[in-house]
Amino acid sequence: MFARHDLVWLTSRGWQRIRATAPADALDRLDRWCDAGWPAVVRRLEADLAPGEVAIGFALPPGAEGKVRIGCRVELADIGRRTRALPLVGALDVAPVAWREALAALERQAAEAGLGLAVYGSLALQALTGQHYLTPASDIDLLLRPLNRAQLMTGLDLLARYAALLPLDGEAVFPDGRAVAWKELRAAFDSAPGTRVLAKSLERVGLVTPDELLATLEEATWLN
Repeated sequence: MFARHDLVWLTSRGWQRIRATAPADALDRLDRWCDAGWPAVVRRLEADLAPGEVAIGFALPPGAEGKVRIGCRVELADIGRRTRALPLVGALDVAPVAWREALAALERQAAEAGLGLAVYGSLALQALTGQHYLTPASDIDLLLRPLNRAQLMTGLDLLARYAALLPLDGEAVFPDGRAVAWKELRAAFDSAPGTRVLAKSLERVGLVTPDELLATLEEATWLN
């Protein structure tokens, strides 16, 4: 089962499909991406996606024209390999020096609590490609994937504590694949009962209560 922010490596046939549908002015950069062996990122499904197709995207390194994002679709057979989002530990070495100490401490404390943080967005792309993505305005987009309610609350508290030192952003991801901005979720726990949060999954976006999401932790069945 695919999830938003998953990384996928395409087969030769997959790249042929990409070249057939991508904008002409992006082909040279996509060819370099292919030659380098870098992954694409899974994004939310499109309404007209055919059975057996996966929506993916490429966020090209910022240039004079700013950020360029290319959305594509491929068939399952076009995907040679898939992994979840990059573990945070894999991006520590490319983080700006000003972030590095606090980010390493966050990763270490999360690991000690049994939490495996992942990273997406500019920091992840810089780590995966070696290209320049980060700017002074960049956030650190993290994924918190708790296994139970205690881990969720520990993770939210940990992220909130380190947000005083780092430009943290990102989502808490639940076993059924729904994800909520962790800041919004944490605020909802301190709000009136019945407060709803915006949950995103591969298939849809909708408002839910935190209790509905907590119930998926009790079931403790993760989608792989």
